Amino acid sequence: MARARRDAPIDLDDAQDLTAGLIERLICPPEKDQAFLRDAKSPGLRVRVTSSGAKSFVFEAKLRRATIRRTIGDVRAWTIEKARTEANRLRVMIDAGTDPRELDRENEQARARKVAQDKAEAVLVADAWAEYLLRGTPKKKEAWKPRYIADLRKMSAVGGEPKKRGAGVTLPGPIAALLSTRLKDINPKSLRAWHQRQAARGPVQAARAVQMFSGFLRWCSTQDEYDGIVDPLAARDAKVQDALHSGTGSRRTDAIEEAQLPAWFAGVTGLRNTTAGAYLQGLLLTGARREELAALKWADIDFRWGRLTIADKVGDTRTLPLAPYLRQLLSGLPRVEGNPHVFAAPIAKSGRIADPRSAHAEVLKQGEMPHVTIHGLRRTFALMGEAAGCPAGAIAQIMGHRPGSMSEKYKPRTIDQLRPYMAQVERFVIERAKISFDFEEGSAASPVGKVIALPMKVA
Repeated sequence: MARARRDAPIDLDDAQDLTAGLIERLICPPEKDQAFLRDAKSPGLRVRVTSSGAKSFVFEAKLRRATIRRTIGDVRAWTIEKARTEANRLRVMIDAGTDPRELDRENEQARARKVAQDKAEAVLVADAWAEYLLRGTPKKKEAWKPRYIADLRKMSAVGGEPKKRGAGVTLPGPIAALLSTRLKDINPKSLRAWHQRQAARGPVQAARAVQMFSGFLRWCSTQDEYDGIVDPLAARDAKVQDALHSGTGSRRTDAIEEAQLPAWFAGVTGLRNTTAGAYLQGLLLTGARREELAALKWADIDFRWGRLTIADKVGDTRTLPLAPYLRQLLSGLPRVEGNPHVFAAPIAKSGRIADPRSAHAEVLKQGEMPHVTIHGLRRTFALMGEAAGCPAGAIAQIMGHRPGSMSEKYKPRTIDQLRPYMAQVERFVIERAKISFDFEEGSAASPVGKVIALPMKVA
């Protein structure tokens, strides 16, 4: 049989015994974008040629009445025999009812999952912690309180910064020791070892760090990018929790006693810094937390209707009645131009009083009193409220405590209902402090009979 001429046309309607020469002669008809040459030896194998002259082996078959076409590879990279072997493999899959394209998609998805898993497993605690500070929120609430955010940052600070008070540099926070750990390696055993090291520095801070880190792990478990690599209950493991400092025997119960009130008020009203003095008295007379009252702004005080609104640890804000003595005390404070804070401290970065401990230490020293913490003033309000005969629920609401019982949840008191109780506590404290104060006229004298020099308002 005579050999076909090199330029002889190829009949694309019939299957051909593929050869290198035949593939080389294959061209795409002018009127088409692509054409196919079928192989006679391997059903389903084709050589595709495009109008640009590109040639590749492809596999084509029917599956559930649909045409399946799959590219095998360039004719320059694949030999005819290897292409036939691949086509036969695909033919077996088709006969078994398997779509090669679907299998490819599954394999690609598996590869993508593997890449994502490897990437997730390489995530450090530091990376996830940064996202937590940026996007995290407390359970069932929209946002953390600024003080809690500050505590989270302090707990994870790497240290080495100059101390704001005293010489030297700051130490790393307890959580800083975990930042270089892979998130997937956090488990009860590693947390027990970490807590043991941190507890040697300070058991109370170490215990609080564990509870904070527990919230972090719970948040991570809700994020898709950390799915499957974090144990949200690692910090809740019984062996971890049992090792935490319980605080038994060291819980602070400090407060000012009734008999100490005259000495305390004599010292606090005698401070050269009248703003600090007013702030300390405000803490005792309202039971507010130190940061809640420190952030008070003039816009938050309604002198006309006798109320003030402060930030609240539990809710967003809470409104308190403004009793007569505190009302006069606040109205006499100077207003610093451009500073909205009631307890202004222009030299402080925040523009408000930041650390009243030194002023309070001076008060205690002058009165020859035992140590009482700033939080002890809040505790004092609660004790004085009880001694004054006020309902526990009213005192708790003024202080911003959660309702202690189901019945309290159903009877939140209005400002006007709280007002007589607030006045009752204030009158009790002022009388026990031996301060001469006319609640009708609003005049006050110091515990030793000297008229308190309240600073005039500054426009």
